[in-house]
Amino acid sequence: MSGPLRMRVFLVVLLVGAAAYMLRDTISYYTMDETQKEALIESGEMDDIRKNIIHQGLDLQGGMHVVLEVDLEELIKTRVEDGDAEIDALISNSLEEAQTNETEFFPTFAKNVDATNIRLARYFPVYEKGPNSDVMDALEADAKDAVDRAEEIIRNRVDQFGVSEPTIQRKGAWRIVVELAGITNQAQARELIQATALLEFVLVQEDPQLLDEVIRNIDKSWAADMGEEVSDETADEVVEADTTAEIAPSLADILSGEEGDSLSITGTGDVGRPFSSLINVGSNTIWVPEENVRSIKRKLEKPSIAAAVSSDSKLAWGVSPRDITGDGRMHRALYLMKGTAELTGDVVTDARESLGGFSGAEFVVHLSMNDEGSREWTKITAGNVGKRIAIVMDGNVHMAGVIRDKIADGRTQIEGMNDLQDAKKLAVVLRAGALPAPMVIEEERTIGASLGADSVAAGTQATVFGFILVIIFMAIYYRGAGLIADLALFLNLGFTLAVLSTLNATLTLPGIAGLILTVGMAVDANVLIFERIREELRNAKTVKKSIDDGFNRALTTIVDANLTTILAAGVLWQFGSGTVKGFATTLFWGILSSMITAIFITRTIFMVMTERKTMTKLSI
Repeated sequence: MSGPLRMRVFLVVLLVGAAAYMLRDTISYYTMDETQKEALIESGEMDDIRKNIIHQGLDLQGGMHVVLEVDLEELIKTRVEDGDAEIDALISNSLEEAQTNETEFFPTFAKNVDATNIRLARYFPVYEKGPNSDVMDALEADAKDAVDRAEEIIRNRVDQFGVSEPTIQRKGAWRIVVELAGITNQAQARELIQATALLEFVLVQEDPQLLDEVIRNIDKSWAADMGEEVSDETADEVVEADTTAEIAPSLADILSGEEGDSLSITGTGDVGRPFSSLINVGSNTIWVPEENVRSIKRKLEKPSIAAAVSSDSKLAWGVSPRDITGDGRMHRALYLMKGTAELTGDVVTDARESLGGFSGAEFVVHLSMNDEGSREWTKITAGNVGKRIAIVMDGNVHMAGVIRDKIADGRTQIEGMNDLQDAKKLAVVLRAGALPAPMVIEEERTIGASLGADSVAAGTQATVFGFILVIIFMAIYYRGAGLIADLALFLNLGFTLAVLSTLNATLTLPGIAGLILTVGMAVDANVLIFERIREELRNAKTVKKSIDDGFNRALTTIVDANLTTILAAGVLWQFGSGTVKGFATTLFWGILSSMITAIFITRTIFMVMTERKTMTKLSI
């Protein structure tokens, strides 16, 4: 076998091996039973598997599709002070006109305001005095910010549904589309989506002995839950942690303000310490490796283990994982906080991201409170200088910053953000503590699990039936060469699914349609090549020459046809949404894969066949 051919064979084997490796988790997930899945969830390994599988979409496994729309009329009327029938009628009529004519509300409202002698500053003094255009711009900005807040609230709540791949996206300026695949309790999901966000400011417990006691009690309760007993002597070992690993200085600055703070390692795998063996402790904070988060959450939700935390304290999870050791391994913070909040988010009047800080070039968030909040905030900050206070929304900690000094006027500067995006996200969270935008469910569809199962069965049957028909046709019509094309077809489907698995894609019915279309396009490429080879054989050329000329002459046609389809798929992906993107994704990678299998892999097989001996006849 010549050097170039040997390289081609090596590349084919490499591609097949890579595809099999990328599909291993998907195959494993969909072939295991429920008992095996539960065991993997308990061990925390399921998260890693779910990161590399093809998920089923809403139309395949059932679930809930909700379109939420901000109630512009209610939102604007709540901003009106000293209103009267005239302004109420103007707002209502403008909204009705915009809906009837399918136009935007604010341009319609501005047009109707201009047709009257109304001065908007009279009714909206909160936006300060100014011309109608300025007030209108401020109203529109306020409404868009309300949608941002609502979107952030929903994103912070989807974990409560246990949905592996929720879809939350904007639709136009005033709507949010939420898709929760696999949801069984639609009433609970609807209630949580529409509920008011709860923003709290809660002090972090800074007593290390208290944290050690909580860890020790959780160990005992966890072990008892497992049918084990932990002696006092064993439990005491939990607090005698070494300090061999150091937290990165930048993280230590954020957590405690003191560089060089050490990370206590409590050991791994000790059955006598089931909780502490899975965690790290540093800066009076529990740090949980990301792969252990799900299993620990499930355990801490059990009443017998939750009771290990005293009533005057509570545990709360940080929102985002961090690399606390500098080795790329992500950890999630678990904070021990006071049981009651010092302040709630309804006192927040505004929060804006900007540049500031000591150098003037740091990313900060400026927080403002009303008079009541300012008075309470003064007392809280004066009595807790040097301590951390957490910003908590719906039970999740978004930040735990150190109080540097007493703040007397409620105007607070929050520092420590890595970039402007982090600052903007925190500002949105803080603004969500004020009254959220009134959101109404404009559309709701529920797809039952049985309907999803029927869709899976129908889609699978269509794919398999079409696949088998194509295989039989190719084998009968093109004989030996048809079998080679069938092998390439299997590889094409495998390569496509492997890429989708790596992309952590969600497969929907349109996606299945894209796979079926890919099969047809892949066969089309082989038909073009085989007909060219037949033509060359009829011209009395040798088998090897006919194969070479057949591939070379069909190449341009195949590339042209497939490139135009790839471009069309790219346009659908760019400008489409939802299921259209699913169809475009499978079509794009399927066609790209078919070009590789038809042009490269199939030709490599023919080259191997004609390399060692002179063939006088080709089964085609």
